[in-house]
Amino acid sequence: MTIEEKCIDTIRCLAIDAVEKADSGHPGAPMALAPAAFTLWMKHLRYNPHNPNWFNRDRFVLSNGHASMLQYAVLHLTGYGISMDDIKNFRQLGSITAGHPEHGLTPGIETTTGPLGQGFMTAVGMAIAEAHLAACFNKEGNKIIDHYTYVFCSDGDLMEGASHEAASIAGHLGLGKLIYLYDNNHITIEGDTNLTYSDDVAMRFEAYHWHVQDLGDTANDIDVISTAFRNAKEVKDKPSMIILRTHIGYGSPNKQDTASAHGSPLGDKEVSLTKKFYGWPDEKFLVPDDVKEYMHHAVEKGAEQEKDWNNILDAYRNKYPELAKQFDQYLKQELPAGWDKDLPAYKPEDGPKATRSVTTDITTLLAPKLPWLIGGSADLGESTATMMKVSGYFGKGKYENRNMAWGIREHAMCAASSGMMLHGGVRPFASTYFVFTDYAKPAIRLACIMKLAVIYVMTHDSIGLGEDGATHQPIEQLITFRAMPHIVVIRPADANEAVYAWQAAIKRKEGPTMLVLSRQKLSIFDRNKVAGAEGVLKGAYILSAEQGNKPAAILVGTGSEVQLILEAQKQLQASGTDVRVVSMPSWELFREQSQAYRDEVLPPAIKLRLAVEAAAPEGWHEWVGEKGEIMGMTQFGASAPYKDMFKHYGFTVENIVDKVNKMIARKS
Repeated sequence: MTIEEKCIDTIRCLAIDAVEKADSGHPGAPMALAPAAFTLWMKHLRYNPHNPNWFNRDRFVLSNGHASMLQYAVLHLTGYGISMDDIKNFRQLGSITAGHPEHGLTPGIETTTGPLGQGFMTAVGMAIAEAHLAACFNKEGNKIIDHYTYVFCSDGDLMEGASHEAASIAGHLGLGKLIYLYDNNHITIEGDTNLTYSDDVAMRFEAYHWHVQDLGDTANDIDVISTAFRNAKEVKDKPSMIILRTHIGYGSPNKQDTASAHGSPLGDKEVSLTKKFYGWPDEKFLVPDDVKEYMHHAVEKGAEQEKDWNNILDAYRNKYPELAKQFDQYLKQELPAGWDKDLPAYKPEDGPKATRSVTTDITTLLAPKLPWLIGGSADLGESTATMMKVSGYFGKGKYENRNMAWGIREHAMCAASSGMMLHGGVRPFASTYFVFTDYAKPAIRLACIMKLAVIYVMTHDSIGLGEDGATHQPIEQLITFRAMPHIVVIRPADANEAVYAWQAAIKRKEGPTMLVLSRQKLSIFDRNKVAGAEGVLKGAYILSAEQGNKPAAILVGTGSEVQLILEAQKQLQASGTDVRVVSMPSWELFREQSQAYRDEVLPPAIKLRLAVEAAAPEGWHEWVGEKGEIMGMTQFGASAPYKDMFKHYGFTVENIVDKVNKMIARKS
């Protein structure tokens, strides 16, 4: 047995033993992919185990995240901060070796994976970020950004429609630093893939303009695999797909090439038989000394590679000091002094303005000040107002540009935006109609789990979009995202609130921010008569106070509906009923405030509260209490002009006034 074969079998057996001890997990894929993982990590991947965040490292994404023990074993053996105790505590509470790889939990994990297709898409964003930064900063003889993104993916990844979106855009963009290895093991949970799957994968990816190598049944031939990686790196203008026929549960006499090797421990008897096949001692968690020594060379090698890059970077700083300074700004993304000094302030005489339109004004001002801001829409740039005037479209041969044209690929857009954020050096935003977050929710959810500061610019926020009808009118989407941890949702009520919503999004460092903006034009509040819009930064604020010492009721709303409750206040006060109007664009930001501030805005003593929002009413009782009422949407909308829609579903000033009067009458 050669030392390389010994290393490979160590990876296999660590995975087998960890799954067996946990009595949970997926041993089969690590057993099959160990030779490919060894080849990549020991012969091609550039990384420094003692500095996992070295910026010019190659990125590795395990899209088939159920094979997590493959990655944990390799990380442990190559000197990352994963101990043998961590391996033994696989899938246990408090362990850093979770059932699926989690970014931020485990050193060396570039992105959280598990839901199939997500890693496949996220990696495309990493390659986009690399291409953009390389185009912005590299000079002949001074390449400070020069690395690859490698991905292992599975049958399940390729079956998910998400992979089609990502493969299409990656091929179109010609991302030559993107290299995938497809674990073609012919097995899913229900059995052989021929039950459901007969794609010609090679032809599929060639049609997407990828470079494809089909290695056939050579999963244990590290020379063939190494040559394939080397060939892929030589292709500069296409992403690469390496197809490798593997055998799930390789070496298991009774479970190889069966579904039972996929997601269950082998069992004690089968473990012994498998280790006997490998010529391995029947000992748990064995790492031979020569294997440890051989694979720990990665530490010295990685430190040397990072040192070489630092020398290149030092030479770059001397030759291009201004560019080097800007490069540091891209990496740190510190907001420059006065970045928000000249943000627009709108007046009523400017006329009504859709909150979506504010984005154009904001990006026009901020794009030059924040050169690391990059993003775009799913074929809706003009409609969502997200085109940055300072730049053209990002594309093949134009990687320095900052406007992303994602096409009609909402899911890939949001996942790749996460990849861009994970890569570093850029701050991405992604935009589509709010209702189409239905196509992107899994990617947004993972961004929340990873606390990535992606900005989502979602427009056409309610039934107020009108004639496009129920299919395009978001009803349940607001509560969907409000229920999601780590995201801040902001639905501004006028143009000035939208400015502060953008300000909050730019400032936010942990977790995504979702701006929910109107299609229809909204009147601009006269800030001489109501409170300033800076209250948006606190999530909720008293927009228009009561006239006396104690209001009879509090009217609360978000977005376009705040216009209605503000007018209702005038009518109620004119008839002798004193009420307060609270604009509450963000539940999440409001929760972050002190209890004293929250009680100031929504005094506990004022029990009569009415929330008005043209969306699902769920969740509002947190703010209006048991005695409060909610005007919301409990059915889908219809196709009609938006003013007719609001009237039809009861979102009128008259209806609000009537509800408040009835609430007060019931109390008395």
